[in-house]
Amino acid sequence: MAHLLHLNSSIQGESSTSRRLTARAAQRWQATHPGGTVTYRDLAVDPIPHLNASTGMARLLPAEDRTPAQHTSFALTEQLVTEVKQADTVLLGLPLYNYGPPSTVKAWVDHLVAPGLSIGADGTGLLADTDFVVIESRGGGYGSGTPRHGWDHAEAWLPHSLSHTGLQPKFIVAELTMADANPTMDQLKPLARESLDQAIAQIDRLWEAREHVA
Repeated sequence: MAHLLHLNSSIQGESSTSRRLTARAAQRWQATHPGGTVTYRDLAVDPIPHLNASTGMARLLPAEDRTPAQHTSFALTEQLVTEVKQADTVLLGLPLYNYGPPSTVKAWVDHLVAPGLSIGADGTGLLADTDFVVIESRGGGYGSGTPRHGWDHAEAWLPHSLSHTGLQPKFIVAELTMADANPTMDQLKPLARESLDQAIAQIDRLWEAREHVA
């Protein structure tokens, strides 16, 4: 049976563009995978603990050398890696905060990079068979020719950070999402609408081949 792991990370609740778009994508996935199951994780509401001095080495130590805090941290890593392994598709909502990913997404990634769990002894990524769709929302414009082209460090960082695991993100991006709320961006509203429409169209084409086969 097909299985989806759906993750959100926006702190903006119902006003979040990334949440609305991942909800649409999740509905699309369910429509094209009848009978499929979904695991939902909200990284903003139930954040994963960041690695720290007490827990950070847990993934690099043998079990007998771990402290109680490290055992707890490693058990969470096992759970998070297992969630990905059990999913045919991982769907992540990724808002851009201060030109980078939310720290909660960074914590999730740090737990996923785990030798022996997501990385084989020979360095092979053990999560390579999982489809990974990332829906990113950006309040401003970061495309080619804009003043802040290259300032989106989330889109560049994510594939690099997960490269050892085999997960390869496929991005759908909606930008200028602050245009409706920021009066100084009034002239950018048409471009914002165009970007959102393009993202929605990409979402609606997800898993098309499977739908045609079905």
